[in-house]
Amino acid sequence: MGESERKPYFAPSIVTIKSMKQAVIIGISLFLLGSVALAGNDTKSADKKFRVKGEYESAMQEYKKLLETAANKGYVNAQIGECLRLTNRIGEAAPFYKAALDAKYKADSILFYYPLALKAAGNYDAAKEAFKTYVSNGGKPSRVERAQREIENLNKIADLEKKKFWYEISNLEAVNTAGAEYAPVLFENNLYFASTKGSSSIYGATGTPFTNIFSYKTGGDASAVSEVAGINMADRHEATPTFSKDGKMMIFSRSNDGGRKTHKEVCLYLSRYNGTSWSEPELMTGVNDIEYWNGAPCLSPDGKSLYFASNRRGGKGGLDIYRSKMDENGKWGKPANLGENINTAGEESFPMITEDGKLYFSSDGHPSLGGLDIFVAVKKGDQTTVENLGTGINTVSDDFGLTLKSPIEGYFSSNRAGGKGDDDIYYFRDGKNDPRIVKFVTNGQAYTKDYKGVESVLPNTLVKLLDDKGAVVAETNTDAEGKFSFPMEPSKNYVFFIEKEEHYTKREPFTTVGKSPAYEELTQKETTLNLSTKVVLNKIKKDEVFVVENINYDYDKWDIRPDAALELDKIVQFMVDNPTITIELSSHTDSRGDDKYNMNLSAKRAESSKAYMISKGIKKDRVISKGYGETKPLIPDAATEEDFQKNRRTEFKILKVAGMK
Repeated sequence: MGESERKPYFAPSIVTIKSMKQAVIIGISLFLLGSVALAGNDTKSADKKFRVKGEYESAMQEYKKLLETAANKGYVNAQIGECLRLTNRIGEAAPFYKAALDAKYKADSILFYYPLALKAAGNYDAAKEAFKTYVSNGGKPSRVERAQREIENLNKIADLEKKKFWYEISNLEAVNTAGAEYAPVLFENNLYFASTKGSSSIYGATGTPFTNIFSYKTGGDASAVSEVAGINMADRHEATPTFSKDGKMMIFSRSNDGGRKTHKEVCLYLSRYNGTSWSEPELMTGVNDIEYWNGAPCLSPDGKSLYFASNRRGGKGGLDIYRSKMDENGKWGKPANLGENINTAGEESFPMITEDGKLYFSSDGHPSLGGLDIFVAVKKGDQTTVENLGTGINTVSDDFGLTLKSPIEGYFSSNRAGGKGDDDIYYFRDGKNDPRIVKFVTNGQAYTKDYKGVESVLPNTLVKLLDDKGAVVAETNTDAEGKFSFPMEPSKNYVFFIEKEEHYTKREPFTTVGKSPAYEELTQKETTLNLSTKVVLNKIKKDEVFVVENINYDYDKWDIRPDAALELDKIVQFMVDNPTITIELSSHTDSRGDDKYNMNLSAKRAESSKAYMISKGIKKDRVISKGYGETKPLIPDAATEEDFQKNRRTEFKILKVAGMK
C-alpha cells in the first residue's frame, strides 16, 4: 500500500468519495500512520476519535486544546498535522509537523510528510531540503525512493512556471456553494458533479455533509441545478458519474454503508436509464476489488473501455489508473494497470479520455506545483508523453477532475484560494489573450455506381450533415457536378446522410478529430482548413443478397443475444433509411445435424430476428422471415469449422422497392 502526502479522511467503517482527490485506504490499526506512542491519559479521548472513530476534525480540536498542557507536545503536534493531512489540508500541517520534529518526536512518517506539507504550501526550497534530510535519515525504502523522485520533481518546477499558457479561468458561481462542489463531468448540455449541497447527513471524519450527484443545465443560473433522482443515498457518498454515448448507462462511485460487508471502501456502481428513471444501482462485479478503493470512472467515447482509479494490490504506489475493456458479449474484462508512464508512487486519479485518444488525469506523483495537478498524456506509436497543463490551470492547491466542452474550453475543480467554499468548479477557456481558432470546411462529391461498378457524378442529391447524436446540423443539394460543402467544428464526429431515389441511402461517417494542427503551428488568429471526401451510392438491385456478420445464437436456441442485437440494429437502421424497401430475412445452418431439425431451428431464428426488428418499429409487412436450414450453403463441401461458420449465417434479400419497376 503506497504512502501519500494527502490521503482521504476515511473513518474506520465508512469511506468518503469527497476525498477522491487523494483517496488511498488508511490502515485501521491501533498504531495508525506511524504515530507509535500514545501521549498518555490526557489524549485518550482525542486518540479514540482519531483511531477508533476516524473523526479527524473533532479529534484535531481536542488536540489543539491540549497543546499547552500535554506532557508530549511533539506527539500532539504530530497528531494535529495528521488530522489536517487526512482532511486534505496538508499545506496547513507543515508548522505542526515542524513543531513535532523540533520537540524530538521520532516518527518516520512525520519526517516524510513534513516536506510534502512544505511542497503543498508552495515552500519549494524548504521542501527540497527536508526531502534530502529524509533521504539521509529515513527508515522506509519506499519512502526514500519517493523522496528522491520528489527532489527531481521540485527541480523541474522553475521550468514549469516559465511555460506560457493562455487560459481564462472563472468560478462557476451558479453551481458553487460554501460547501464542496467537485469532479465535473459534461454530458450533452448537462454538467454533472458531486456536492454537499442540501445534505443533512454528516460525515463524522470531517463534520461536513455527505456528497451527492447533481446536474446543472449549462448556461443557466443557480435554479438550473438539481439533484439526480434515484442515485443518491443518505449516509453514503456518491460522485464522479460517467455515461454511455446514448445516455442509457451511468457508472459512478459510491462509498460503503458503514458496515463494510458489501465492500470495504469506495466501489463502482452501474445504473440504467429506462427513459423516465434510473434503475437501482448495482455493484459492478469483475471490475471492483471490494477489498480496496475503486472510483473516479470514465468511459471512453466509444463506450468499450472503462478507466478508473484504484489502490489495489500490484499497483505502482497509492492510487493508479486502470482500464477495463468490454468484450463482444458486453462484459467488462479484468482491469489492467496503465503502467509506469502514467502511474507513479504518488496518486493518479480522475481520468478523462477524449475522442482523439488523449488521457487527462490528476496526479501529485508527476512534477506538480504542490498538490494535485492536471496532466495530459498523448501516445504516439510506442511513446507516451505526459505534460503538466501548467500555471494557467494548475496551482499550488489541488486541481483535478477536468472535463472538456470543446478542444479549447471545459471545466475542472480546485480548492484554490479565492473560491466560494471548499472545492469549487471552474470554467476555463484557452486563448483569451492569444486566440487561435481553427475552422474546417469539408468539400465533398457524390457519385453513383451502376450494376457494372461504373461510377458517375450524382447531381441534385440531398445531403444532410448529422452530428454524433444523429441530429441534423445542416443540409444541402449537390450541384451539377455532384459537389457539396459544409463548415465543421474541430474535434467533432459527423455523419453524411445521402439519399436519392432508386439508390440505397448512405450514412458515411466523417470526423475532424485529430485533424487540427498543434497550437504552436497556428500562425494566424483564425485558420480555415479544407478537407475533402467522396461518397458513393449504389443503385438498388432487386434480389440482391447481403450477408449479415456476427448474428450468433446460443446452441440449440433462437433467442436474440445482446451481440446479435447490435448487428440487427444495423438492419433496422437500413430499413429506416430506406422506407420503400421490403426484405426477406433468412437464417441458414451448417450441414451437421438432422435436416428437419435444422430447417425448424433456422425458421425459429429467422422469425425471432423479424420479431426483434418489429419491436424496433419496423412494420411487419416489410420483413418476410424464412429458414433455409442447410439447403443453401455458401460452401457446399464444407469440411472445416471456418467453412461451417460461413454456412451458419443470416442474410437479407431485397424483395421489392415501392415505386420501382
